[in-house]
Order: sequence, then structure tokens, then C-alpha cells
Amino acid sequence: MARLSVTLSTIGLLAAGAGPIAVHAGTAPLQGLKIFLNGLLLGFLGFLFGVLALARTRGSTGIQRSRAWTGTGLGFLLVVVFFVAAAPGRGRPRINDITTDLSDPPPFAAAGREPANQGRDLSYPPSFAAVQRQGYPDLQPILLPISPAEAFVRAQRTAGELGWKTTYSDPGAGVFEAQEVSPTFLFVDDIVVRVRPDGEGSRIDVRSKSRDGKGDLGVNAKRIRAFAKGVSEGK
Repeated sequence: MARLSVTLSTIGLLAAGAGPIAVHAGTAPLQGLKIFLNGLLLGFLGFLFGVLALARTRGSTGIQRSRAWTGTGLGFLLVVVFFVAAAPGRGRPRINDITTDLSDPPPFAAAGREPANQGRDLSYPPSFAAVQRQGYPDLQPILLPISPAEAFVRAQRTAGELGWKTTYSDPGAGVFEAQEVSPTFLFVDDIVVRVRPDGEGSRIDVRSKSRDGKGDLGVNAKRIRAFAKGVSEGK
């Protein structure tokens, strides 16, 4: 049992590390994530077997006791990694398309021409609206006391400061699209920003959509909040 614990935990540690490496080497992000999660699962099993092995080798000082400690330690490390990775998504809605305008979400144009989006429906799912209202009631249109032209410039500057890569821009229409790539698994999220007149000022609406997965661990809402803060505080 102690030997099995070490074996499972070691393979789990290698698999967890191989997941991100495989993605950066060209493997699809979801496939790399699957390798990573399988590694964490093996680590969890290694931890359980290690605990059992420690109980069975209590009072002993031989190699099996050492193996039991090693397997338990490595497995525990992967269990901690799992909880740290899962923490951002705890209690978050299982949706991956977030917008500040639920009645008229900004549509994607350029993103639909991306090879990875070919054949995908990029319209905002109507069923997401109620879930988003409940999960992210703070996400609202961004209102600024400046002209739409100034607001557009500020919005693009903020997007650049946040590390977004602009893929399309139409200042006349007050619309630009961008992408942001996650550093570990290289997941790509598409973003569209729309600027419209609002009385004597401007209204900015944002939509952020993940290409993969059913949930987004709250990443899109966090992105919109950071953008809203940057635009509101910008000059």
C-alpha cells in the first residue's frame, strides 16, 4: 500500500506538471487541462493510500514507513493544488458568457471569423441572463461624463493596459474586439466593447466570452470589473 501511494502520487505530480507543458507544446487547452486534472485525481488517491499506509506502519521505521510518508506528502501537495485551483470558481455560476447589457448584449463580428470559432454560435444564450443577474448583480453599463469619441479612446487604452490584444476596431461605430489568453492553459476568451452616446455623456457595454468549458471560474466577470474600474478611473 505504501508503494502504491508513492507510485500514484509520483505519476500524479508528473501528470499535473505535464498538462500545462503539453498545452504550450501545442496540445489543445482542454486536453492539457484533462491531463492536469487526472494528475490531481491520482494525487488524491495517492494521499488516501498514503494515510492508510501510515496507519498500518505505525510504530515502524522501515522503508515502507518512509514510502508511506513520501506518498502522503506528495499526494497532499496535489490535494492543496486542487483546492487552490478550484477556489476561484466556488459559488460562481456555471456560465461562460458575461455582459453588462443583458437586454442587448454587444454582438461579436471579428471573433466569428476566427478559425477556432468557425461553426460556433456566438450569440449570448438567453438562459444565461437570469443566472448572471443572480450571480453578478454588480455588473452594469459603464457611464462616463465624456463624449463617445473620448470614451472609445479611453476604453481602448484601458484594454491595452490590461493586456488585451485588440483584434478589430471601428471607432466610427464605437466598437472594438479583443482577446485575452490565460497564461497556464492558454484558454482564449473573446471580448467586445461597445461605446454609445448617453445623454451628454457615454455608455460603455462589455461582453466577455470563454471559448471553452461550461463555466469560467468567474474569470469573465472579474475581467469586466477590472476594465470598468480602469475606464472609470482613467484619464
